[in-house]
Formats: sequence, structure tokens, C-alpha cells
Amino acid sequence: MEYLSQTWHWSISGFLIGAVMLLLIYFGKTFGMSSNLRSLCAMTGMGKYVPFFDWDWKSQRWNLVVVLGAMFGGFLAVHFLHSDSNVSLNPKTIEQLQSLQIDEPNGKMLPDALFNNLSPQNILLLILGGFLIGFGSRYAGGCTSGHAISGLSNLQLPSLKAVIGFFIGGLLMAHFILPLIF
Repeated sequence: MEYLSQTWHWSISGFLIGAVMLLLIYFGKTFGMSSNLRSLCAMTGMGKYVPFFDWDWKSQRWNLVVVLGAMFGGFLAVHFLHSDSNVSLNPKTIEQLQSLQIDEPNGKMLPDALFNNLSPQNILLLILGGFLIGFGSRYAGGCTSGHAISGLSNLQLPSLKAVIGFFIGGLLMAHFILPLIF
């Protein structure tokens, strides 16, 4: 049990992701988390009102199981496999966070400045961020996991373009927009 609660080496995780991708390619499936929103909306009958949701969601049941597995795995990790070891951050990262009035995480993955302070500004920021992520994943034809893991594994040029856009957007956000917010 102790082995499961520790951080795994990148080569083990990378190998497991690669093995899953080979299995998906073999069975003719594509992986992506954002496509599950379309499946959930189609399940509720939204296809009667919005043509985008009028499709055979049953063909994607396996992908809904992936989402449930991710949620269940997250629950298990937080409640049963939690490690008390601190997250090691680069000292320069800590300095940059402190310059934005964000405290050092102290072993936590989420900064208290965003998630423990439920000010109207932070709630609006989280809602706007969620909307932009949803809009961006739909506009790009998939989310980061779909494009970066599945699309690149299938050698799809649109996925390469999307991943480059994700990285550029992340860099712009981290270096220019985040300092303006804080």
C-alpha cells in the first residue's frame, strides 16, 4: 500500500499511458474527457433541442466509465492513498508565487489564495476559468488529454496544432494574465 501512495517515476506512468493508447488504437477508440459532456447532454435528451447533442451516446459508454474511474480514483487517492510528504517546488517558483501574494503550498496541491478564499472575485474567476476551459475545449475539438494523449498518438496534425496552442496559451496566462489578476 505504501508503494501506491508515493509518487511514481515518470517512466512507469508514461509506459502505462502508452499501453492504454495502444489498446485504444487497436480497438478503434479515441480518448478524451471533454467529449463526455456531449454524451451526458445526449443522455438527457438535449438532442431534441440542440442538434449538436443529437447523436448515439451509447457508442461512448466506455468513455463515461473512464470519467467515473477518474473520479473514483481521485477519491481513493485523496482519502486512502494520501501521502504526507510535501510537494517540492523550485525556489524561483515560490518567489514568483509570493510576489503574487500566493503562499507556498506547504504540501498541498491547490493554493489557498484561490480555493480557501471564497471571495466574490475568486468565485467569479473560477466560474470564468471553467467557462473558458469548456469553450476552448469545444472550439479546439477536444481537451488537452484528448489532443495531447490521443490525438498525438494517432499522429493527427490538428492535435499537434491544438497542443501547441495549449502551451502558448498556458505560457501567456502564467506570465502575463495571472500577474494582472493577482
